[in-house]
Amino acid sequence: MTTTVELTRFRVAPDKVDHLLASRPAMIADFKADREGFLSARLVRLPDNEWLDIVEWRSAADFAASRAKGANLPGVKAFFDSIESLVSAEEGTTEEG
Repeated sequence: MTTTVELTRFRVAPDKVDHLLASRPAMIADFKADREGFLSARLVRLPDNEWLDIVEWRSAADFAASRAKGANLPGVKAFFDSIESLVSAEEGTTEEG
């Protein structure tokens, strides 16, 4: 099965890290409830106040529909509000085999 992977790298100010981590469970709950095709998410802490969010979607269409919704729910908004700046955003697909 091929899936779509969202790779978002962003910066979080040191004083916002606790808020980012505290808001993550509600963001994931909102995604599970509201985002068709959401499969999983992993958050990776990188050096220099940067983070990488790896989100897996059933399809590119599901990812596009989620992106169009933006921060439409409180848990998603709280997580997004912790982000200081976007570094990069990419989309790819998994290849099995």
